[in-house]
Amino acid sequence: MRLTWNRLHLKQAVPFRTAKAVRTDKQTLLIHLHYEGVVGWGEAAPTDTYHQDLASAERTLNAVAPSLRGKNPFHLETTLNELVAQHDDQLATIAAIDAALHDWIGRKLNIPVVRLLGVDERVAPKTSYTLGIDDPDAIARRAEQAAGYPIFKLKTGSEDDDAMLEAIRRVAPHKPIRLDANAAWTCDEAIENIRRLERFRIEFVEQPLPADDYEGLARVRENVNVPIVADESCVTLMDVPKCAGVVDGINIKLSKCGGIREAHKMIHVARALGLKVMLGCMIESELGIAAAAQLAPLADWLDLDGHLLISDGPFTGLGGQDGRLTIAGGPGLGVQPRTASTGKYQSP
Repeated sequence: MRLTWNRLHLKQAVPFRTAKAVRTDKQTLLIHLHYEGVVGWGEAAPTDTYHQDLASAERTLNAVAPSLRGKNPFHLETTLNELVAQHDDQLATIAAIDAALHDWIGRKLNIPVVRLLGVDERVAPKTSYTLGIDDPDAIARRAEQAAGYPIFKLKTGSEDDDAMLEAIRRVAPHKPIRLDANAAWTCDEAIENIRRLERFRIEFVEQPLPADDYEGLARVRENVNVPIVADESCVTLMDVPKCAGVVDGINIKLSKCGGIREAHKMIHVARALGLKVMLGCMIESELGIAAAAQLAPLADWLDLDGHLLISDGPFTGLGGQDGRLTIAGGPGLGVQPRTASTGKYQSP
Protein backbone atom coordinates (compact mmCIF):
# COMPACT_ATOMS: atom_id res chain seq x y z
CA MET A 1 0.00 0.00 0.00
CA ARG A 2 1.03 3.62 -0.49
CA LEU A 3 0.14 6.59 1.70
CA THR A 4 -0.36 10.18 0.58
CA TRP A 5 -1.85 13.05 2.56
CA ASN A 6 -2.79 16.70 2.58
CA ARG A 7 -4.00 19.25 5.09
CA LEU A 8 -7.66 20.17 5.56
CA HIS A 9 -8.60 23.57 6.94
CA LEU A 10 -11.90 23.41 8.80
CA LYS A 11 -13.57 26.69 9.74
CA GLN A 12 -15.83 26.49 12.77
CA ALA A 13 -19.33 27.85 12.36
CA VAL A 14 -18.94 29.96 15.53
CA PRO A 15 -15.98 30.50 17.89
CA PHE A 16 -15.86 27.56 20.28
CA ARG A 17 -14.81 28.13 23.88
CA THR A 18 -14.08 25.49 26.49
CA ALA A 19 -12.55 25.78 29.96
CA LYS A 20 -9.16 25.41 28.25
CA ALA A 21 -9.19 27.49 25.06
CA VAL A 22 -11.11 29.34 22.35
CA ARG A 23 -10.97 28.00 18.77
CA THR A 24 -12.21 29.45 15.50
CA ASP A 25 -10.81 26.82 13.15
CA LYS A 26 -9.03 23.49 13.05
CA GLN A 27 -6.53 21.89 10.69
CA THR A 28 -6.56 18.15 10.18
CA LEU A 29 -4.78 15.74 7.87
CA LEU A 30 -6.59 13.84 5.13
CA ILE A 31 -4.88 10.50 4.51
CA HIS A 32 -5.22 8.47 1.30
CA LEU A 33 -4.29 4.77 1.25
CA HIS A 34 -3.68 3.47 -2.29
CA TYR A 35 -3.60 -0.22 -3.21
CA GLU A 36 -4.70 -2.14 -6.30
CA GLY A 37 -6.56 0.84 -7.73
CA VAL A 38 -8.69 1.42 -4.63
CA VAL A 39 -8.25 4.38 -2.27
CA GLY A 40 -9.17 4.31 1.42
CA TRP A 41 -9.62 7.54 3.37
CA GLY A 42 -8.82 8.57 6.92
CA GLU A 43 -8.57 11.81 8.88
CA ALA A 44 -6.07 12.71 11.60
CA ALA A 45 -7.25 15.28 14.16
CA PRO A 46 -4.31 15.65 16.55
CA THR A 47 -4.68 17.84 19.63
CA ASP A 48 -2.19 19.34 22.04
CA THR A 49 -4.15 17.87 24.95
CA TYR A 50 -2.40 14.62 24.06
CA HIS A 51 0.88 16.24 22.95
CA GLN A 52 0.21 15.83 19.24
CA ASP A 53 -0.08 18.35 16.42
CA LEU A 54 0.02 18.54 12.63
CA ALA A 55 3.81 18.64 12.58
CA SER A 56 4.15 15.49 14.68
CA ALA A 57 1.46 13.79 12.58
CA GLU A 58 3.31 14.59 9.36
CA ARG A 59 6.60 13.40 10.85
CA THR A 60 4.92 10.14 11.79
CA LEU A 61 3.47 9.67 8.30
CA ASN A 62 6.85 10.36 6.72
CA ALA A 63 8.39 7.78 9.05
CA VAL A 64 5.84 5.01 8.45
CA ALA A 65 5.03 5.49 4.76
CA PRO A 66 8.16 3.68 3.47
CA SER A 67 7.55 0.66 5.71
CA LEU A 68 3.97 0.32 4.46
CA ARG A 69 4.86 0.21 0.78
CA GLY A 70 3.83 -3.10 -0.74
CA LYS A 71 1.92 -4.30 2.32
CA ASN A 72 -1.60 -5.65 1.91
CA PRO A 73 -4.35 -3.61 3.63
CA PHE A 74 -6.18 -6.83 4.47
CA HIS A 75 -3.36 -7.50 6.98
CA LEU A 76 -4.87 -4.80 9.19
CA GLU A 77 -4.08 -6.38 12.57
CA THR A 78 -0.40 -6.91 11.84
CA THR A 79 -0.01 -3.46 10.34
CA LEU A 80 -1.65 -1.64 13.23
CA ASN A 81 0.18 -3.67 15.87
CA GLU A 82 3.48 -2.66 14.29
CA LEU A 83 2.48 1.01 14.06
CA VAL A 84 1.34 1.19 17.68
CA ALA A 85 4.53 -0.51 18.87
CA GLN A 86 6.62 2.13 17.10
CA HIS A 87 4.45 5.26 17.52
CA ASP A 88 2.21 4.87 20.57
CA ASP A 89 2.56 8.59 21.26
CA GLN A 90 0.90 9.50 17.92
CA LEU A 91 -2.45 7.76 18.20
CA ALA A 92 -4.39 10.40 16.25
CA THR A 93 -2.26 9.61 13.21
CA ILE A 94 -2.60 5.87 13.76
CA ALA A 95 -6.38 6.37 14.05
CA ALA A 96 -6.37 7.95 10.59
CA ILE A 97 -4.42 5.02 9.13
CA ASP A 98 -6.79 2.64 10.92
CA ALA A 99 -9.77 4.44 9.33
CA ALA A 100 -8.15 4.36 5.89
CA LEU A 101 -7.50 0.62 6.23
CA HIS A 102 -11.11 -0.07 7.21
CA ASP A 103 -12.36 2.22 4.43
CA TRP A 104 -10.14 0.50 1.86
CA ILE A 105 -11.31 -2.97 2.90
CA GLY A 106 -14.96 -1.91 2.74
CA ARG A 107 -14.52 -0.29 -0.66
CA LYS A 108 -12.59 -3.29 -1.98
CA LEU A 109 -15.32 -5.68 -0.83
CA ASN A 110 -18.09 -3.19 -1.72
CA ILE A 111 -19.71 -3.27 1.73
CA PRO A 112 -20.03 -0.70 4.53
CA VAL A 113 -17.54 -0.96 7.40
CA VAL A 114 -20.43 -1.25 9.85
CA ARG A 115 -21.29 -4.58 8.19
CA LEU A 116 -17.67 -5.72 8.47
CA LEU A 117 -17.94 -5.11 12.21
CA GLY A 118 -21.21 -7.00 12.48
CA VAL A 119 -23.01 -4.01 13.95
CA ASP A 120 -26.71 -3.19 13.49
CA GLU A 121 -26.71 0.43 12.34
CA ARG A 122 -30.45 0.77 13.02
CA VAL A 123 -30.08 0.92 16.82
CA ALA A 124 -27.63 3.81 17.30
CA PRO A 125 -28.52 6.43 19.94
CA LYS A 126 -28.85 10.09 18.98
CA THR A 127 -25.89 12.43 19.21
CA SER A 128 -25.69 15.50 21.40
CA TYR A 129 -24.95 18.96 20.01
CA THR A 130 -22.26 20.91 21.86
CA LEU A 131 -22.59 24.51 23.02
CA GLY A 132 -19.32 26.21 23.91
CA ILE A 133 -18.93 28.64 26.80
CA ASP A 134 -20.53 31.99 25.96
CA ASP A 135 -22.56 34.77 27.51
CA PRO A 136 -26.09 33.68 28.48
CA ASP A 137 -27.87 35.67 25.75
CA ALA A 138 -25.66 34.14 23.06
CA ILE A 139 -26.19 30.67 24.52
CA ALA A 140 -29.96 31.18 24.42
CA ARG A 141 -29.79 32.24 20.77
CA ARG A 142 -27.65 29.25 19.85
CA ALA A 143 -29.95 26.89 21.72
CA GLU A 144 -32.90 28.30 19.78
CA GLN A 145 -31.01 27.94 16.49
CA ALA A 146 -30.16 24.34 17.43
CA ALA A 147 -33.73 23.48 18.39
CA GLY A 148 -33.73 20.54 15.97
CA TYR A 149 -31.06 18.70 17.95
CA PRO A 150 -32.52 16.45 20.66
CA ILE A 151 -29.69 16.67 23.22
CA PHE A 152 -27.36 19.49 24.27
CA LYS A 153 -23.90 19.24 25.76
CA LEU A 154 -22.71 22.42 27.44
CA LYS A 155 -19.07 23.24 28.06
CA THR A 156 -18.72 24.43 31.65
CA GLY A 157 -16.00 25.71 33.96
CA SER A 158 -16.76 29.43 33.82
CA GLU A 159 -18.40 31.84 36.24
CA ASP A 160 -21.46 31.88 33.97
CA ASP A 161 -22.36 28.19 34.31
CA ASP A 162 -25.62 28.84 36.18
CA ALA A 163 -26.65 31.68 33.89
CA MET A 164 -25.92 29.63 30.76
CA LEU A 165 -28.03 26.74 32.03
CA GLU A 166 -30.85 29.08 33.00
CA ALA A 167 -30.75 30.52 29.48
CA ILE A 168 -30.89 27.07 27.89
CA ARG A 169 -33.74 25.96 30.13
CA ARG A 170 -35.78 29.02 29.13
CA VAL A 171 -35.75 27.93 25.48
CA ALA A 172 -35.42 24.16 25.98
CA PRO A 173 -37.16 23.30 29.26
CA HIS A 174 -37.29 19.53 28.73
CA LYS A 175 -34.29 18.73 26.53
CA PRO A 176 -31.56 16.48 28.02
CA ILE A 177 -28.45 18.47 28.94
CA ARG A 178 -24.99 17.05 29.53
CA LEU A 179 -22.11 19.03 31.04
CA ASP A 180 -18.41 18.87 30.15
CA ALA A 181 -16.02 20.62 32.53
CA ASN A 182 -12.85 19.64 30.62
CA ALA A 183 -11.00 18.98 33.90
CA ALA A 184 -11.58 22.56 35.10
CA TRP A 185 -12.48 21.90 38.75
CA THR A 186 -10.87 20.64 41.93
CA CYS A 187 -12.62 17.84 43.77
CA ASP A 188 -14.32 20.16 46.27
CA GLU A 189 -15.31 22.59 43.50
CA ALA A 190 -16.77 19.76 41.45
CA ILE A 191 -18.92 18.50 44.31
CA GLU A 192 -20.16 22.00 45.12
CA ASN A 193 -20.79 22.96 41.49
CA ILE A 194 -22.50 19.73 40.47
CA ARG A 195 -24.77 19.78 43.52
CA ARG A 196 -25.73 23.34 42.69
CA LEU A 197 -26.31 22.60 39.00
CA GLU A 198 -28.33 19.43 39.60
CA ARG A 199 -31.48 21.55 39.70
CA PHE A 200 -31.19 21.97 35.93
CA ARG A 201 -31.80 18.20 35.50
CA ILE A 202 -28.37 17.25 34.20
CA GLU A 203 -28.00 13.88 32.48
CA PHE A 204 -24.30 13.48 33.38
CA VAL A 205 -21.10 15.45 33.96
CA GLU A 206 -18.04 14.71 31.88
CA GLN A 207 -14.47 14.99 33.21
CA PRO A 208 -14.91 17.35 36.18
CA LEU A 209 -11.34 16.80 37.46
CA PRO A 210 -7.78 16.58 36.07
CA ALA A 211 -7.08 13.41 34.13
CA ASP A 212 -4.93 11.62 36.72
CA ASP A 213 -7.19 12.24 39.73
CA TYR A 214 -9.02 8.90 39.85
CA GLU A 215 -9.37 9.07 43.63
CA GLY A 216 -10.99 12.48 43.30
CA LEU A 217 -13.36 11.26 40.58
CA ALA A 218 -14.51 8.45 42.86
CA ARG A 219 -15.11 10.94 45.66
CA VAL A 220 -17.10 13.24 43.38
CA ARG A 221 -19.21 10.32 42.19
CA GLU A 222 -19.99 9.31 45.78
CA ASN A 223 -21.14 12.81 46.71
CA VAL A 224 -23.38 13.87 43.82
CA ASN A 225 -26.59 12.56 42.27
CA VAL A 226 -25.46 12.87 38.66
CA PRO A 227 -23.48 10.21 36.73
CA ILE A 228 -19.81 11.00 36.09
CA VAL A 229 -18.14 10.21 32.76
CA ALA A 230 -14.37 10.07 32.18
CA ASP A 231 -12.85 11.61 29.05
CA GLU A 232 -9.24 12.72 29.54
CA SER A 233 -8.95 10.06 32.27
CA CYS A 234 -9.65 7.29 29.74
CA VAL A 235 -7.42 7.53 26.68
CA THR A 236 -6.56 3.95 25.70
CA LEU A 237 -7.54 0.39 26.55
CA MET A 238 -5.11 0.37 29.48
CA ASP A 239 -7.10 3.16 31.17
CA VAL A 240 -10.47 1.40 31.11
CA PRO A 241 -9.87 -0.78 34.22
CA LYS A 242 -8.73 2.32 36.14
CA CYS A 243 -12.18 3.81 35.60
CA ALA A 244 -14.17 0.83 36.88
CA GLY A 245 -15.82 1.71 40.19
CA VAL A 246 -14.54 5.28 39.85
CA VAL A 247 -16.93 6.72 37.24
CA ASP A 248 -20.17 5.63 35.63
CA GLY A 249 -18.99 5.72 32.02
CA ILE A 250 -16.15 6.54 29.66
CA ASN A 251 -15.85 8.71 26.56
CA ILE A 252 -14.03 6.84 23.78
CA LYS A 253 -12.58 8.89 20.95
CA LEU A 254 -10.83 7.37 17.95
CA SER A 255 -8.23 10.14 17.91
CA LYS A 256 -7.37 9.39 21.54
CA CYS A 257 -7.18 5.62 21.40
CA GLY A 258 -5.84 4.87 17.92
CA GLY A 259 -8.87 4.09 15.79
CA ILE A 260 -11.82 1.81 15.16
CA ARG A 261 -9.99 -1.39 16.11
CA GLU A 262 -8.87 -0.11 19.52
CA ALA A 263 -12.19 1.61 20.26
CA HIS A 264 -14.02 -1.65 19.59
CA LYS A 265 -11.85 -3.39 22.19
CA MET A 266 -12.42 -0.61 24.71
CA ILE A 267 -16.18 -0.89 24.32
CA HIS A 268 -16.17 -4.60 25.14
CA VAL A 269 -13.83 -4.20 28.12
CA ALA A 270 -15.97 -1.34 29.44
CA ARG A 271 -19.07 -3.51 29.19
CA ALA A 272 -17.35 -6.32 31.08
CA LEU A 273 -16.44 -3.86 33.85
CA GLY A 274 -19.94 -2.40 34.14
CA LEU A 275 -19.13 0.95 32.56
CA LYS A 276 -21.37 2.82 30.15
CA VAL A 277 -19.90 4.01 26.87
CA MET A 278 -20.00 7.32 25.08
CA LEU A 279 -18.43 7.77 21.66
CA GLY A 280 -16.96 11.26 21.28
CA CYS A 281 -14.92 13.20 18.78
CA MET A 282 -12.66 16.15 18.14
CA ILE A 283 -13.45 19.01 15.78
CA GLU A 284 -13.12 17.06 12.54
CA SER A 285 -14.84 16.64 9.21
CA GLU A 286 -17.54 14.21 8.17
CA LEU A 287 -14.80 11.69 7.37
CA GLY A 288 -13.50 11.48 10.93
CA ILE A 289 -17.02 11.36 12.35
CA ALA A 290 -18.03 8.63 9.88
CA ALA A 291 -15.22 6.42 11.18
CA ALA A 292 -16.52 6.70 14.75
CA ALA A 293 -20.12 6.31 13.58
CA GLN A 294 -19.39 2.74 12.49
CA LEU A 295 -19.37 1.84 16.20
CA ALA A 296 -22.27 4.09 17.21
CA PRO A 297 -24.82 1.27 17.75
CA LEU A 298 -22.57 -0.18 20.45
CA ALA A 299 -22.64 3.01 22.57
CA ASP A 300 -25.03 4.27 25.23
CA TRP A 301 -24.39 7.92 24.39
CA LEU A 302 -23.04 9.74 21.36
CA ASP A 303 -21.23 13.06 21.11
CA LEU A 304 -20.35 12.83 17.43
CA ASP A 305 -21.07 16.39 16.37
CA GLY A 306 -17.66 17.63 15.19
CA HIS A 307 -18.88 17.91 11.61
CA LEU A 308 -21.94 19.87 12.78
CA LEU A 309 -19.72 22.54 14.36
CA ILE A 310 -17.89 23.45 11.15
CA SER A 311 -19.08 25.38 8.11
CA ASP A 312 -18.94 23.95 4.59
CA GLY A 313 -17.84 20.44 5.51
CA PRO A 314 -15.64 18.86 2.81
CA PHE A 315 -17.45 15.48 2.64
CA THR A 316 -20.96 14.32 1.83
CA GLY A 317 -22.90 11.27 2.94
CA LEU A 318 -23.21 11.85 6.70
CA GLY A 319 -26.31 13.22 8.39
CA GLY A 320 -26.82 14.32 11.97
CA GLN A 321 -28.87 17.50 11.80
CA ASP A 322 -31.68 15.84 13.77
CA GLY A 323 -29.32 13.97 16.08
CA ARG A 324 -29.37 10.79 13.99
CA LEU A 325 -26.03 9.90 12.41
CA THR A 326 -27.30 8.47 9.16
CA ILE A 327 -24.64 7.37 6.69
CA ALA A 328 -25.46 7.24 3.00
CA GLY A 329 -24.82 3.50 2.91
CA GLY A 330 -22.02 3.31 0.38
CA PRO A 331 -19.03 1.00 0.79
CA GLY A 332 -16.30 1.67 3.33
CA LEU A 333 -16.93 4.56 5.70
CA GLY A 334 -19.74 5.78 3.44
CA VAL A 335 -18.67 9.37 2.75
CA GLN A 336 -17.32 11.03 -0.38
CA PRO A 337 -15.36 14.27 -1.00
CA ARG A 338 -17.60 17.20 -1.85
CA THR A 339 -15.15 18.67 -4.39
CA ALA A 340 -12.18 17.42 -6.36
CA SER A 341 -9.83 19.66 -4.37
CA THR A 342 -10.71 17.82 -1.13
CA GLY A 343 -9.35 14.62 -2.55
CA LYS A 344 -6.22 16.09 -4.14
CA TYR A 345 -3.35 13.73 -3.45
CA GLN A 346 -0.06 15.17 -2.25
CA SER A 347 2.77 12.68 -2.17
CA PRO A 348 5.13 12.68 0.81
